[in-house]
Amino acid sequence: MYEPNKQEALDYHSRGRKGKIEVVPTKPYSSQRDLSLAYSPGVADPCLAISENPEDVYKYTAKGNLVAVISNGTAVLGLGNIGPEAGKPVMEGKGVLFKVFADIDVFDIEVDATDVDLFVATVKAIAPTFGGINLEDIKAPEAFEIERRLKEELDIPVMHDDQHGTAIISAAALLNSLELTSRDIKDTRIVVSGAGAAAMSCLDLYMQLGMSLENIAVFDSSGHVHAGRKDLGERKKVFASKRQYKSLTDAMKGADVFLGLSKGGLVDGNMIKGMAKNPIVFALANPDPEISYTEAIEARDDIIMATGRSDHPNQVNNVLGFPFIFRGALDVRATAINDAMKLAAVRAIANLAKETVPDEVSVAYKEQSLFFGRELIIPKPLDPRLMTAIAPAVAKAAMDSGVAKEPISDWDEYERTLLSRLGQATNFSRSISERASKNPKRVVFTEAEHYKVLKAAEQAVQEGIAHPILIGTKEKIVRLITENNLALHSATIIDPRSPEEAERRARFGILLHEKRMRQGLTAIEAERTMRKRNYFGSMLVESGEADALVSGLTRNYPNVIRPALQVIGKAEGVNKVAGMYIMQTKQGPMFFADTTVTVNPTVEEIVDITILMAEAVRRLRLVPRIALLSYSNFGSSRGEDAEKMSKAARILHRDYPDLIVDGEIQANYAINQDLLSESFPFSVLHQRKVNTLIFPNLSAGNISYKLLQEMGGIEAQGPVLLGMKKSVHILQMGSSVKEILDMVRLAVVDAQNKSHE
Repeated sequence: MYEPNKQEALDYHSRGRKGKIEVVPTKPYSSQRDLSLAYSPGVADPCLAISENPEDVYKYTAKGNLVAVISNGTAVLGLGNIGPEAGKPVMEGKGVLFKVFADIDVFDIEVDATDVDLFVATVKAIAPTFGGINLEDIKAPEAFEIERRLKEELDIPVMHDDQHGTAIISAAALLNSLELTSRDIKDTRIVVSGAGAAAMSCLDLYMQLGMSLENIAVFDSSGHVHAGRKDLGERKKVFASKRQYKSLTDAMKGADVFLGLSKGGLVDGNMIKGMAKNPIVFALANPDPEISYTEAIEARDDIIMATGRSDHPNQVNNVLGFPFIFRGALDVRATAINDAMKLAAVRAIANLAKETVPDEVSVAYKEQSLFFGRELIIPKPLDPRLMTAIAPAVAKAAMDSGVAKEPISDWDEYERTLLSRLGQATNFSRSISERASKNPKRVVFTEAEHYKVLKAAEQAVQEGIAHPILIGTKEKIVRLITENNLALHSATIIDPRSPEEAERRARFGILLHEKRMRQGLTAIEAERTMRKRNYFGSMLVESGEADALVSGLTRNYPNVIRPALQVIGKAEGVNKVAGMYIMQTKQGPMFFADTTVTVNPTVEEIVDITILMAEAVRRLRLVPRIALLSYSNFGSSRGEDAEKMSKAARILHRDYPDLIVDGEIQANYAINQDLLSESFPFSVLHQRKVNTLIFPNLSAGNISYKLLQEMGGIEAQGPVLLGMKKSVHILQMGSSVKEILDMVRLAVVDAQNKSHE
């Protein structure tokens, strides 16, 4: 689990535009006509339509995709009662998760009200704005009453995720654990540490699945919850058992399941040893579980263990549930999130864990093969199938239970709609980051005298993706690190010009001379060249003393690529290197080439570039679907570029018949499947969503990605250098810290791939 330091967290929230979310118009607004339609006088017509038929608010406004994340800040994360203003960063963060995972818009609402009546009245008063209400971080027992009343009095979905999110995910984990250990839930004995909102909700749901009340033992801060206690509220009284246990240790003897929703360190290995055969332990306190994963599995080799942490198997993470539960509820305009919908989510999550795990998920988590078993009882948070597994199940349950106002009739179309909401861009970025962190590499930064490079290197260390090798004048680098309080004490600092590096300069000079002596380079010149940072850095990679190189923030492209080509060179069998940009569109990543290297490629070079691109996209765990672009469609116009791309397509069809590629084709036809299907249904690209574009020359590729980046607001990652023997990647001049870090992630993944090769 990545734990950022205080300053990094403060910087993340404060730099640039403050906070984490913004409101973006979804309709044109550039002309007077647009503004007249958006506001006065054009807005009157939808207002009148809604006044005549209130249900039309879902047709003419954003209500149907808008959820309120509402809190009074009385039980924030592990911080406790810190108030509504202090809780706002958490509520904004929840909004980010809703948007990233399920394309649901959020307004975070912080209410200064601890009184139940006032809180409920406030939420009811603003409810017409929203399609759903997500209650968050409200302390018990008030949380129970607030949710109960709002569910009774509102006709939109209401859910307190702190209660039900953990309940739903842990219930799915429990079902699969019981199956793996051949237990019947009716006969399963459970011990629960914690009696807050989440624990009570978990037990409610477990009982709906068949667990017997007589087999439940609950502990709160005062000890065992039993019938003889006089200090129990109404919720706890439900779980007050007739038998009285002296301690948690006593209760856990012979127990089948332990559920922890309390605080770290309450359970030790001896308590686990006293449990029944094949014990099921869900230690879900955060950030420190009731017993550490390591101690638990050392105590019992037959254990099934889950925690709330991402650095161990079986993370019970609410993000597996709430985005997709609300997605399904909103999409059928459900009037509630009822028990039937929660149980549908439980079973959908449990069933998904049993299905064959996609390779992209295994790769993201650096697992040879992920499969249903003791270390995979619930899906991984990055599993791209969560949306299409959970949202339809919830929507169907809403329809079957009679709370859906707008039932779905075409489920295939609904699944396509879900897939198109976010595309694969977000999943792709998260997957690259996860893959990088599973096998970090030694990355050379040749411009380490620049603050942005050092900051990116620090973040790479904190993410656990790289060991930085910082090239430059040591005094300058150390001063920058100290002045900016950067956590780079573990980094290696090398000054190629220093006397300390004389031996390595000489050794590297000999290697360079051997490579370049027939190109006129003398031995003296070769050693002198090793004083230059990009040459020295490239030789670190070539000699195996580093795994990847990132450079170009302050240098022109040719000044970076030339040393890399001379020192490292092209991979075996590669005729031509190429430059690729990854454009992170909402529909998924798009790959552009050649954008930086070859000015006017020949037919043969277009073929080479296409093959390089296909291999690169496959390494990123995507199927390449490639369009060779031109101003012509399949011979509609004549000209040098059009004929070049057409000839390249014919060669590719002949020599690489399994490759999904076609051309020459105009960009709009390549991207727009309706246009392509209507005019050119014979194309190999028909009904295949293109994700890779090959441009006829560098001008076209370079202009295209820069226009999209600046005018379309599309994030561009690159240039990624293709065809090199080892991992070398060149930054755009003036890249931001984020762009440098993105390139480091790609460089690490590229180095991983090349090490396997």
